[in-house]
Amino acid sequence: MALRDDAVRILHDLTRRDDATFRPGQFEAIEALVRDQRRVLVVQRTGWGKSAVYFVAGRMRRQQGFGPTLIVSPLLSLMRDQVAAAQRAHLRAAEVSSSNIDEWQDIFDEIATGDIDLLLVSPERLVNPRFRAEVLPRLLQNLGLLVIDEAHCISDWGHDFRPDYRRIRELIAELPADVPVLATTATANERVVDDVAEQLSVRHDVQHPGVQAPSGAASSHDVLTLRGPLARESLRLGVLRLASPTQRLGWLLAHLHELPGSGIIYTLTVTAAHDTAELLAQAGHDAVAYTGQTDPEERQEIEARLKANEVKAVVATSALGMGFDKPDLGFVVHFGAPSSPVAYYQQIGRAGRAVENADVLLLPGAEDKDIWAYFATASMPSEERAEAVLGALADGPRTLTQIEAAVDLRRSPLQLLLKVLAVEGAVEQQGREWALSGNRWVYDAERYRRVAQTRESEQEAMLAYERTTGCRMEFLTRQLDDPNAHPCGRCDTCLAARGEPAWYPADVPPEWVTRAQEVVSRAGVVVTPRKQWPSGLSKRGVQLKGKIPEDERPAEGRVIARLTDLGHGQTLRALFAPGPDGRPQDQPMPEALRAAIIEVLRAWDWQRPAAVVSIPSATRPELVRSTAAGIATMGRMVDLGSLDLDPTLPQPGRGNSTYRVASIWGRVRVPNAMAAELSGLDGPVLLVDDRIDTGWTMTVVARELLRAGCPGVLPFALALEA
Repeated sequence: MALRDDAVRILHDLTRRDDATFRPGQFEAIEALVRDQRRVLVVQRTGWGKSAVYFVAGRMRRQQGFGPTLIVSPLLSLMRDQVAAAQRAHLRAAEVSSSNIDEWQDIFDEIATGDIDLLLVSPERLVNPRFRAEVLPRLLQNLGLLVIDEAHCISDWGHDFRPDYRRIRELIAELPADVPVLATTATANERVVDDVAEQLSVRHDVQHPGVQAPSGAASSHDVLTLRGPLARESLRLGVLRLASPTQRLGWLLAHLHELPGSGIIYTLTVTAAHDTAELLAQAGHDAVAYTGQTDPEERQEIEARLKANEVKAVVATSALGMGFDKPDLGFVVHFGAPSSPVAYYQQIGRAGRAVENADVLLLPGAEDKDIWAYFATASMPSEERAEAVLGALADGPRTLTQIEAAVDLRRSPLQLLLKVLAVEGAVEQQGREWALSGNRWVYDAERYRRVAQTRESEQEAMLAYERTTGCRMEFLTRQLDDPNAHPCGRCDTCLAARGEPAWYPADVPPEWVTRAQEVVSRAGVVVTPRKQWPSGLSKRGVQLKGKIPEDERPAEGRVIARLTDLGHGQTLRALFAPGPDGRPQDQPMPEALRAAIIEVLRAWDWQRPAAVVSIPSATRPELVRSTAAGIATMGRMVDLGSLDLDPTLPQPGRGNSTYRVASIWGRVRVPNAMAAELSGLDGPVLLVDDRIDTGWTMTVVARELLRAGCPGVLPFALALEA
């Protein structure tokens, strides 16, 4: 009883309310952590009060003479919110992240002197060699509590798997037996719960903090899992299926002001976020875009404005998802569906935490599946790529740049692969270098196959959510294996079952559709030329390095649209979709793109080209050649034909820049007859391809044309893969 009384007193102090009481499950978690030093997994809906558990438990552990609470948190926005909340609760809190590097040493000093109650770190920082060497040992000497927030990220079965999170298992194994561990999440089904619990249970019988026992001494902790009902009574859900992106944009233009309070409009792509925000703002709505490309300072400003209800809507990608806390968020609208019901539940959980009613509407698109496929990233390694990386490290440690030069992988997938291999014990980071660990690594093909199948089934479940005639909240909570799942009585399907109309208007006034069409149908995206050769080319037989000379560099280019764009992107995705056999399909330039091409060329601020040249294509020769010929005819320009292609050289890969340049080098050449005409032109050449990916094909081919006497090169392609 004394423990509960102490916990209640701390709760009153933290909340500054004498009538505050624990919600079901909160004190049980605190008791297990403080009295029993257990490992606890809490699966509760957003807004339940998971932070209150570790604030109270952390303070009680401090009162018992233990050190600070270490919180592993996935997002900077969440860290900022947690630090602010802890400080309001009279807890000395700090974060160690990329946003406050200049403060690290002061924070480390405060940890050493015992002046920090709560320390928040990202999983990436937790595995940083300096942090592990200089800071972590001090923490482990007297750690009061370890908290893993958004713990579903630990599991490769979770919707938001992060390899660095998986390495928390190593930290858990190093903990003394009496250090309690709390893992929290609102989005975990039974498969994820079991996986997280298994990782929480690992330990080593050690006598001293930070000293790992010999192999074979491993044992496990019993993990207490506390699950509560996940349904959100404040939310009313709905799905409105409209025929096109312009219809959905028109609906937003017409009805955004009718939604309660301030909220978030989620989009699947960066382009959609910016286009939608721009359109809404032009129509008089207070709307602003927020994506992974938004500057950190601007992100903070937007978050603050949303919390203060100074904007009606933030149009965001998933960058504003997990961890953002605005208790009175009035609505969440999805312009396009996430690829899993669990991810969808996590995002809509931003709304309705401290208000009785909040609206959640999904506006799915026919293009959603294409976008899911486009962004499908192999978070699990392929055996071929993994073996290539391990082979590159066989002769000793290498930096990331050095590995790039040896392996045909782009920077982001390579970093992800290295993290996965580190999780699996095959490699380790040594300062700025990566090295083999010495452990034997075996490719777990069966597990990766099952993970891929899980991802596919999640997509099918999301489509089923859109089509269901049953309760939508019940559907979502059953996806999370909630035993308390039941009909909400508030969603559009529950209303329909009672013969009542949907809670949202379904009409889309034609004038707003027309306004949206003007934005969606815009053509033309700028392509900035490459200015620096990638490193490591000499190892691939290409003697180029450093800055690309201006006289060997193309001018600024253009494409009709990105493949992820709302308007022309849909046409282009269909154009570049593989055939039934999985191979590229070739066809003449679609007549539907003619007007878009003319629009792009007319709006281009350029020196008018004197001629058109096409890049030879091994996969879509008819598409490229017909596009170039069509442009020459429309623009009354000379068609110089196509460059020569050496068919004996392999098709360029889609990996990193070093390999891309090396594979293009010597493959495309300027024919003698074309070279004779280039120097006599009175204007630049329009260089035509089907699509631009890395930009290196255009860069290398433009260099060949310029060195052959061409006055200038203007790159043009139908699509941009970015």
